[in-house]
Amino acid sequence: MGKASARWRDVVDRLAESLRDLTVRTPRVWKRVLLIAFDVVALALALWASYALRFAVWVPRITPDRAVLAILAPAVAIPVFIRMGLYRAVIRYLPEAAIWTIIKAMVIATMIWVLLIFVMEMAGQGIVPRSVPFFYLAIGTAVVGGSRFIAKWILSSGTGLRRDEEPIFIYGAGASAVQLAGALQGNSNRYVMGFIDDDPVHHGRDIAGYRVFSPEMLPTLTERYGIREIILSMSSIPAQSRQAVIAKVTGLGVRICSLPDISDLVDGKYIVNQIREIDIDELLGRSFVPPDAELLREVLEDRSIMVTGAGGSIGSELCRLVVRWKPKRLVLFEANEYALYKIEQELSAHACEIIPVLGSVLDAQCVRRAIRQYDVKVVYHAAAHKHVPLVEANVLEGIRNNVFGTLSVANVAFEEGIEKFVLISSDKAVRPTNVMGATKRWAELIVRHKALKAQEFGSRQTFCAVRFGNVIGSNGSVVPLFKGQIAAGGPVTVTDPDMTRYFMSIPEAAELIVQASALSVGGDIFLLDMGEPVRIGDLAENMIRLAGFKVRGVDSPDEGIPVEVVGKRPGEKLFEELFYDRDNALQTRHAKILRADSSAVANYQVATALEELEGAVSREDEQAAKCILFNLISSGQEAFVAAGASSAVGTLLEGMAPDAKILSEE
Repeated sequence: MGKASARWRDVVDRLAESLRDLTVRTPRVWKRVLLIAFDVVALALALWASYALRFAVWVPRITPDRAVLAILAPAVAIPVFIRMGLYRAVIRYLPEAAIWTIIKAMVIATMIWVLLIFVMEMAGQGIVPRSVPFFYLAIGTAVVGGSRFIAKWILSSGTGLRRDEEPIFIYGAGASAVQLAGALQGNSNRYVMGFIDDDPVHHGRDIAGYRVFSPEMLPTLTERYGIREIILSMSSIPAQSRQAVIAKVTGLGVRICSLPDISDLVDGKYIVNQIREIDIDELLGRSFVPPDAELLREVLEDRSIMVTGAGGSIGSELCRLVVRWKPKRLVLFEANEYALYKIEQELSAHACEIIPVLGSVLDAQCVRRAIRQYDVKVVYHAAAHKHVPLVEANVLEGIRNNVFGTLSVANVAFEEGIEKFVLISSDKAVRPTNVMGATKRWAELIVRHKALKAQEFGSRQTFCAVRFGNVIGSNGSVVPLFKGQIAAGGPVTVTDPDMTRYFMSIPEAAELIVQASALSVGGDIFLLDMGEPVRIGDLAENMIRLAGFKVRGVDSPDEGIPVEVVGKRPGEKLFEELFYDRDNALQTRHAKILRADSSAVANYQVATALEELEGAVSREDEQAAKCILFNLISSGQEAFVAAGASSAVGTLLEGMAPDAKILSEE
């Protein structure tokens, strides 16, 4: 008996699987025809059953007027069903909320049918019992709605269905969108429900068998079909409209992915693999300026280049950019062994000679050996401690690495005749309120002093600094923190929702740094145009929505991921600045690169301050070191004046004239 039962279940499963496969393979237009035919028969039977219930007989008598009514019922209902979208829904993904649409459609169809009955009764064509329309409404709703949900259950059960499939929409109705829909069919866990397009000409039409909807219908469609993902076919969306489209879609509580331009894809069959999640930088609204190839080539091609901090966020991206421009060799200078290993392994496939050097920027001999041995001509100094709260908690180490590390590398670079030295600075160096920003300001002043010294000796060496804000995805950045908190289910913690920060992508920052170095004439501080500052509260909410969740308390009071305010950390500013005086910033030949004004002159007792700072660090007197660090910056003087330096720091600055001055950007 058990074996017979098992065989019977196996036969049933095979039949169900065959039915599901047949249903999936059947063209959508034929599925709609079959569904309409079923509804016609089902509504006629519902009317027959209504009369049977009213007269309490199994086979009610069929009269000519009842036959007319039996024809009118589905004739009225089918157009209503079409208008209400009952035949556009994919049965396998029919949400429970669709029952309300079915009830509404049946109510409207029944009311129109009752009006026709009234007209027929007025014409003397017979009388319909008053209970029949109510029976018809109830039975018709049960049959039409029940048949769909039974079909959904059959199609969604058993071994034949891929349970990981998800209903999606594609935003855009161009060639790439059509190709993507075709590629996803049978080759992905996504099931395309239709297209969304901004062009009203396409609305309501079918393209490649898929209905095109208006963006205004997105909230309704998302709820109706249980959509969890929308793919943006970006080549179908005008460049100037992309930010508006992304912002519009982020409020729906669905994942948002994008497809690159179809011209960027080598072969259409790989199109599915090109789908990627939308990056937060696509919400920043930054205008894209193509890099100046001539500037990049001038600095990088056939040069021996060294990047300090090569394993860090900015340093590693600089290395990736450098190797693409065929340098003679690339020296990776890094203190972290694992970070050095990772970036070396990543770059080893390139034809360029890659030289890994494990060492600290505080080790002048190690820096000198690397420069001499590999004939380095260009140095990008990205090695620094950049995390504000950590540096605030480790003042002495921050000063050693950021101030004296920069001094060490800059001195060696000057002595070894390096052609270009580029300091990677920060917006936190402008009117700093934290140790990290103050050390970066000192680093800028050290680099500008070296530039002035090179000019004094008639050297063609150029020393410059490039200042910019936060880069998205960098180590210690708020963006990876938010991503991790969202992945863990929240909450997302912000120090102050009204805090603002400048953001740009890491690749854009690297390109602009290299181009700025090509524009340097010595002593420059370049300012990268970061666009408009971003409110941290808005950034957190947008990232939650991009991940496909709602913001609790904003989008929904009871569900979603909450945003919690934890208060500002030591040393943090409510807003950051890129300029001491924006009005005096000078435009360069690149639209995204500005040069700080250098018209004013002031004096700084830097040599003495460096000597005092070194003494405080040597004594491990943290409070004294902080006082010296900020006193120099707040003194209002902007020049190096050589003082009688008796320490090692004074020796390093030896040769600077007593009246040496440095150009101001105030």
